[in-house]
Amino acid sequence: MPALPPLNALRAFEASARHLNFRLAAEELGVTQGAVAQQVRGLEARLGEQLFDRLPRGLNLTEAGRRFHSPLRRAFRLIEGAVDEFSPYAQVTISVTPSFASKWLVPRLNDFTARHPDIQVQVDAREKLADFNRDGVDIAVRQSRKPLGKEMQAVPLFSTEFMVVCSPELAQRVTNASDLTRQVLLSDSHGLWPLFLERAGLQGKPRMMNFSQTSLAIDAAVSGQGLALANAALVASEITLGRLVCPLDQVLVDDLSFYVVTPQKPRQPDLVAKMRDWLISQV
Repeated sequence: MPALPPLNALRAFEASARHLNFRLAAEELGVTQGAVAQQVRGLEARLGEQLFDRLPRGLNLTEAGRRFHSPLRRAFRLIEGAVDEFSPYAQVTISVTPSFASKWLVPRLNDFTARHPDIQVQVDAREKLADFNRDGVDIAVRQSRKPLGKEMQAVPLFSTEFMVVCSPELAQRVTNASDLTRQVLLSDSHGLWPLFLERAGLQGKPRMMNFSQTSLAIDAAVSGQGLALANAALVASEITLGRLVCPLDQVLVDDLSFYVVTPQKPRQPDLVAKMRDWLISQV
């Protein structure tokens, strides 16, 4: 058997490939971002292949990286499953986007663990759609304009109302929709601002600041950098705390819905049912 690369290097690569971000991988593994980057560089040198394209705002897997990650992910899942056999706790893995995790799910998870102290929750937060067969995911929450595939069960989670939000200070300069053309609009990957402006009867090209994730646009709005257009559920806590306000009455109703997604035949049906019912109870 050929000598295998160090386990820490494999873990660093696998986590980085899931998050496509060294910082998030470092947070998951409990080490520094520099340590993760160094482990990945060492692994690339050992394999003689570049596994990532380094971008200004994250990472992209190269073709070699994609080929390497898929079986490695399955291998780690097999190891986790073997260890779980000796754990006194059941475990359910939920796949969500980073924005949904930080702005909605994580602040509520204490309630689930209080109700089900015998169940451990693993949150798999990434933009890429999880593969229920390969990634060991039990349940997912995804934003889509229609249910995802006939082999899946998809239950709507909450409404599709998007509202304009900004800091209380900036709200003083926005009293009607026409004021938007003189402000910075914070856009995420869904790109719904043009549709909102069209329905409001506004013309012209306002200044835009673009973000890859909704949570980043929301955080920028909190810091007063502009106005975000966000799903009402994702900004509810910020509004309750007074960090964001809604300066306009107009909202955008779109069919981009959040769904709770599970396989038709989950591998852990009892755990999946408990998590699904809890998610719906939180709306």
